[in-house]
Amino acid sequence: MSQQQTKISARNVQVWYGDTHAIKDVSVEIADKTTTAFIGPSGCGKSTFLRCINRMNDTIPAARIEGDIEIDGEDIYDRRVDPVRLRAKVGMVFQKPNPFPKSIYDNVAYGPRIHGLARGRAELDAIVEKALRRAALWNEVKDRLTAPGTGLSGGQQQRLCIARAVATEPEVLLMDEPCSALDPIATAQVEELIDELRQNYSVVIVTHSMQQAARVSQKTAFFHLGHLVEFGDTATIFTNPEDSRTESYISGRIG
Repeated sequence: MSQQQTKISARNVQVWYGDTHAIKDVSVEIADKTTTAFIGPSGCGKSTFLRCINRMNDTIPAARIEGDIEIDGEDIYDRRVDPVRLRAKVGMVFQKPNPFPKSIYDNVAYGPRIHGLARGRAELDAIVEKALRRAALWNEVKDRLTAPGTGLSGGQQQRLCIARAVATEPEVLLMDEPCSALDPIATAQVEELIDELRQNYSVVIVTHSMQQAARVSQKTAFFHLGHLVEFGDTATIFTNPEDSRTESYISGRIG
């Protein structure tokens, strides 16, 4: 089944920020064309681990990482790997919508331009339209592509950031609490979008909302105090977890 092909393989990953041991010996296999949710209390390491997958922790001077992370069998921490190219392959959407102070069009065209993905304006136009369609935003903005991206509503800005992330044709899409700054209607739109996106990508979402994890993911990883406590099918984790800490978190006793 191509459905369950491993896309990301992490083995014995450790992360320190200075003296703080943020991630402790995490090993996990993340499938392609699947949405995997990372859940757990605040400060448990889920966002830190997410940022290992596109080497965003490289930008933090005090961060030190050990262990192996492979995407399609390639070690992403190999010194021959260019982090900028890696981040074209591994798109990221952050907690707060952060469109560039540019037009809607230029927000989406930015990545394809710097990575040389378009030969000329017509190709770039096609890439921008496809990305905006994938982010379910095209019909709302097609008549005002030259307007600033910052002028959109919060939910539209977040979908613009998703369009920007998918414009470079990534294979993995990382989302760090992508709905926490959005209202319920915008959240529902983004969740619907996540379900469509996983047909083309391996989607990994950090969420503090267990209801959201249950709605959008097929696999769930529960983190606690830097450890990956339990990982499995979302339905099993939520209804019949193996570890008492998972059970306590899901029933609301810890968190």
